[in-house]
Amino acid sequence: MAETTVKERSGSQARQDELQQKALRHLWMHFTQMGRYDAENPIPIIEKADGAYVWDIHGKKYLDGLSGLFCVNAGHGRTEIGDAMAAQVRELDFVTIWSYAHPRVIELAERLAHLAPGDLNRCFFTSGGAESVESAIKLARQYHLKTGNTRKTKFIARDLAYHGTTLGALSATGLPGFRAPFEPLVPGGCHAPNTDSYRWPEGRDPLWAAEKILERIEFEDPSTVAAVILEPVQNAGGSLPPQEGYFQRVREICDEHDILLISDETICAWGRLGTMFGCQRLGYQPDIITTAKALTSAYAPMGVLLASDRIAEPFMQGNEMFGHGFTFAGHPVAAAAAMANLDVFEREDLCGHVMEKEPEFRGMLESLRDIPIVGDVRGVGFFQSIEMVKDRETKETFTEDECKWLLRDYLDVELYERALICRADDRGEPVIQLAPTLICDTEQFEEIHDVLRPVLEEASRRIGL
Repeated sequence: MAETTVKERSGSQARQDELQQKALRHLWMHFTQMGRYDAENPIPIIEKADGAYVWDIHGKKYLDGLSGLFCVNAGHGRTEIGDAMAAQVRELDFVTIWSYAHPRVIELAERLAHLAPGDLNRCFFTSGGAESVESAIKLARQYHLKTGNTRKTKFIARDLAYHGTTLGALSATGLPGFRAPFEPLVPGGCHAPNTDSYRWPEGRDPLWAAEKILERIEFEDPSTVAAVILEPVQNAGGSLPPQEGYFQRVREICDEHDILLISDETICAWGRLGTMFGCQRLGYQPDIITTAKALTSAYAPMGVLLASDRIAEPFMQGNEMFGHGFTFAGHPVAAAAAMANLDVFEREDLCGHVMEKEPEFRGMLESLRDIPIVGDVRGVGFFQSIEMVKDRETKETFTEDECKWLLRDYLDVELYERALICRADDRGEPVIQLAPTLICDTEQFEEIHDVLRPVLEEASRRIGL
C-alpha cells in the first residue's frame, strides 16, 4: 500500500511539473506579469471547484472570494447548468443569430426583457462585457445618426472606471495606464470625476460628481454628446457606491440634453447588489444596460445589451439594421446555460439571500476598522472593498514603492497562502476587493474575517503603523 502511495505521489508530482512547464512555455495569461513566474515561482493552477471553493493541482482548497472574476454568482459545480448545456448540444450545437434564430435565444431574450426594468425589451447578445460596451457605444452613435443628431458621437465616463479592453470600451475606460499602450484610441471618450466621496474634501455637496458630468457635457457641447456610461457601483477604485440621488440627477441631465444613459452592469447585474440589475437596487432607469459575466454564472461566455424600445425603434423599420455583430453571440449552448442559471436564481432566491446577508457580510468587514491600515469600507451587496491608508486621520496614502510592496509582495502572496482568493488592487488607491459567490453565508464570512484580520494586522505592523 505504501509503495502504491509513493507511486501515486510521484505520478502526481510529475503531472504537476509537466503542467507548469507547458504553461510557462506556451500559455500567455491575461493582465499577468508573465516574467514573475518560473520554476521557482510556479503559476497557480486551479483544477477543481465546488460551491464557494476551488482546489489547486496540489489539492489545496481556497475560498473563492472573488466569484472567479465577479461572475460565478450561483456558485461552482452546478451540474444542472452543465446538464442543460449538454442537452442543448444534443439538440442543436450551434447556429449563428445572423439572420437566423433558435429556440433558446428567443426564450432567453423574452425572459431577460421581463426581468429588466422599464421598456428594456430588446436583447442584442454578445460574447462578453467588453463586447456589450463596444456594442452600446456603436448603438448610441448610430441611434443619434438615424434620429438626425449627426454630431452626437462623444460619450462621458468616469475617472478610474474600467469598461473593457476593446478600443471603443477602452476609450470609455478612465485608467490612463490601461489606455496609454494602445493610443490613439477611438475618439470621443471623455471623463468626469467618480463618486469616491471618501477622498472628497469635507462639506462638498453630495451631488457634486453628478454636476461634474453636466459640466463636462457643457464643456464638450451637448449637441456632440451621445451617451453617458456608468457602472451602478464602480469597480476600479474599490466598489465605489453612488451618493443618494446621484443617478436620479444624472438621469435628469441626460434627458435634458437628449443623451443616452448606459448602465454598465457587467459586474453589478445578476444579484451582485441584491437585485437582478444594479439599476433596480439604486432606483434609476437607463436607456441601455450592458452586462455579461454572471448571466451564465460564467459556465459559458455570454453577454447582452438590453435596449429600450425607443432606442431600438429606428432599426426595426423597412431595410434598416444595426450593422454590427459577433459570430458566437447568442450561442445555443450559452443560452441554455443562462436559462438554467436563472432557474437557480429563482428557485433559491439568490437575490433575496444577498439582501438578507449583506448586513452580516458588511458588518464583518466593518469590524476590521480597528486595524490601523484600514481606512474605508464600502460597497453594496456582495461587492465590497477595503481601502488601505498610512494615516486614517489624514487619509494619507502610500508611496509607489510602498504600494507595490503592500499589494504585490505581501498581500497577493499572503492571502493566497492563507487560501483566500480576492483582489488586491491598485487602480486608484490600494484596496482589497471582495465579491464572494452569492451562496456564501456566515461560515464563509467568518473564514474571510479569519484571513483578513491577521494579514491586515501584520501589514500594519510591517508598514510601521
